[in-house]
Amino acid sequence: MKRIGIAVGAVWLALPAAAHGETLYVSNERGDSVSVVDTASGQVTATWAVGGRPRGITLSKDGRYLYLCASTDHAVQVIDRATGKLVAELPSGQDPEQFALSRDGRTLFVANEDNAALTAIDLASRTVAFQVDVGGEPEGVAQSPDGQWVAVTSEEDNVVNWIDLGTRQMVAETPTDQRPRHVEFTADGAQLWVAAEIGGTVQIIDTTSRAVRETLRFEIPGVPAHRILPCGIRFTPDGRTAIVALGRADHVALVDVATRKVRAYVPVGKRVWHVAVSADGTQAYTANGLSDSVSVIDLAKAQVSATIAVGTAPWGIAAAP
Repeated sequence: MKRIGIAVGAVWLALPAAAHGETLYVSNERGDSVSVVDTASGQVTATWAVGGRPRGITLSKDGRYLYLCASTDHAVQVIDRATGKLVAELPSGQDPEQFALSRDGRTLFVANEDNAALTAIDLASRTVAFQVDVGGEPEGVAQSPDGQWVAVTSEEDNVVNWIDLGTRQMVAETPTDQRPRHVEFTADGAQLWVAAEIGGTVQIIDTTSRAVRETLRFEIPGVPAHRILPCGIRFTPDGRTAIVALGRADHVALVDVATRKVRAYVPVGKRVWHVAVSADGTQAYTANGLSDSVSVIDLAKAQVSATIAVGTAPWGIAAAP
């Protein structure tokens, strides 16, 4: 049985599980597995063996399939959610790390870390639609709400690459702070939020000018600045709050989107990588890479309500009804 609770020192304190009937899918980077978590009970209900070094993870638009970056297998795996069985392996390009499902659910945009490219996969035919060369070590990927642009981070070159989907070409670069890892568009498409891991910042790009308009910095009492390593970013469904995973700071920041102010820092597990948000926007879930756990955050209270043990080195996380 999986344990559920919060850690105080070396002691685990039992807490009620999240009262939401959602399912979490957690990619365990060093466990070569996906943990399936029922949030209502706070239990891992299944563990699926998957390809090597699983990282990026998301759901198909109809909710039937799970897409998973199996990085060392150089493939995106398609997994049947009902059975956990491997349905197909998509031609993803070298070392897929993160990806973004297109707004219409027909295309998967995959960052290929080893060969500095973005691969677009046609999901109906399960073939490569096109590839675009981008900066070195691409990772974060997002499509604009209007469907016109794909933004891809380059960790090596410290830029965001802008790909015009009409021409299927990279048309611009935006310089960022060091090692941009993740990108998210706001719902209105006016801003692109960029997590710069080594820079220790989140930068906000105006999508019309493609220029950085604001840089957010984080200060957590008792946490050295060098441990604040922003990675995953998610917005609540109402667009009012950004949840930013701060890596080895072992915290997430809850940022008011309108004012750009941090309203709370929430301590979670060790080396928090990525974040998912419940459909009703009341809960957030974090993948804690060095704690082998998921933290459940009550966003209204800005505190962890439960901790669920999962596989080895959780990296990515997706939530589904």
